[in-house]
Amino acid sequence: MTGELLRIAVRVPAHDAERARARLLGIAPDGFEEIEAGGDVELAIYAERSRAAALLAVLPEATTSPVEAGWADAWRAFHRPVVVGGVWIGPPWEEPPAGVPAVVIDPGRAFGTGAHPTTRLCVELLARIERGSLLDVGCGSGVVAIAAQRLGFGPLRATDVDPVAVEVARANAVANGVALAPQRADAATDALPRTRVAVANIALAAVEAALARLAAREVVTSGYLVHERPAAPGWLHVRRLELDGWVADHFRCSAGRGRGEGRRRLRS
Repeated sequence: MTGELLRIAVRVPAHDAERARARLLGIAPDGFEEIEAGGDVELAIYAERSRAAALLAVLPEATTSPVEAGWADAWRAFHRPVVVGGVWIGPPWEEPPAGVPAVVIDPGRAFGTGAHPTTRLCVELLARIERGSLLDVGCGSGVVAIAAQRLGFGPLRATDVDPVAVEVARANAVANGVALAPQRADAATDALPRTRVAVANIALAAVEAALARLAAREVVTSGYLVHERPAAPGWLHVRRLELDGWVADHFRCSAGRGRGEGRRRLRS
């Protein structure tokens, strides 16, 4: 962990909590704290002071407070390793078991460490897909792309609209010895490279924008709740996994997508 941590909290009526959770996931894919307070729900994320201004620009109604003394131990206890799809994902102070492919992610600048259900669901679905080139759209910390490499995918590409996320993903790739050079890009407007498999663990609207523009044979999507389903014209739905109220979907490019143009573009 580097830098001073702040607690950034939003309080909403209970009936608006679901919408607030989905909103927070877009900026805190690692997860967030949730506390019931009478008829309200308080949702809080923890971030370094250097990131506070950017987060408050997205959450202008939020309040901030310094993290209490002794938080470091509790913060470490919060970030526990997981094993998903046969891959161990955990923080650097934990020891991975012998013989298990490992991904080490430092949650000091939280963009996703593997603990959140959507990350776990994406990796679980990837473990069931034929290996090949992979594009991680909205890569955050890069944890999904790095886990994909451990599963045998490659070559890897990754994009994120947030330049800090791109920097963090690049550092995590280097720390894990993975060849990955994330680029800053907006899935809704910028060109997306052709790939065999794509992953988009982002907000629902961004998932739908990416699905409309991706040149891929198969796509894994997540970042939304169990009652939601992305509009996916031209894609065949293969399977859906659920965990703790979150879901991930596996789509395959349909034969007629783009009036045959998709098949020509994806041949390589």
